[in-house]
Amino acid sequence: MMRQVHSKEVKEACLKRLKDRGVTVEDIAEVVYLMQAPYNVDLKMESCVESVEAVLEKRELQHAILVGVELDVLAEKGMLSEPLQSLVESDEGLFGCDETLALGSVFGYGSIAVTTFGHLDKQKIGVIKRLDTKSGKGVHTFLDDLVASIAASASSRLAHRLRDEQEQELEQRKQRIEMVDEKNKNVG
Repeated sequence: MMRQVHSKEVKEACLKRLKDRGVTVEDIAEVVYLMQAPYNVDLKMESCVESVEAVLEKRELQHAILVGVELDVLAEKGMLSEPLQSLVESDEGLFGCDETLALGSVFGYGSIAVTTFGHLDKQKIGVIKRLDTKSGKGVHTFLDDLVASIAASASSRLAHRLRDEQEQELEQRKQRIEMVDEKNKNVG
């Protein structure tokens, strides 16, 4: 009988794979900070870390990380069949499967995540640049795109939360004004 894998085990494996490949939550949070700081002057790194951790709770993303990292590792060991071995090892520009896998998990975070992913895929910011197979060591054909996906999703999550907080603050201000107006009406 097939074993059902507990979600805690999947999450732990995912975080271990990232760590084993030299990627920390903080590395990804730095990219998130760079993407969101221009839109939020009060942004703190802790919020970026929290957003990355929340995104990493998603099973779909965890599964994508496990698959992508496994393919990168197999390519480093020369264990893929040709022509896949050469395509992954060289991070062939027209391959596209790496972006497709990463993009799948971005869609849950809306258009901000999708456009941010495209930007990060082209600009290779922070840890993504270090992971880029074409300029770095090792094979990270899938991982650089997956990290971009995590950062893009966490950035979108933060942008939406900022708007929610602004709207909530505006609503609270409006309620306070209404209470003062009501109080003044009753006094007068």
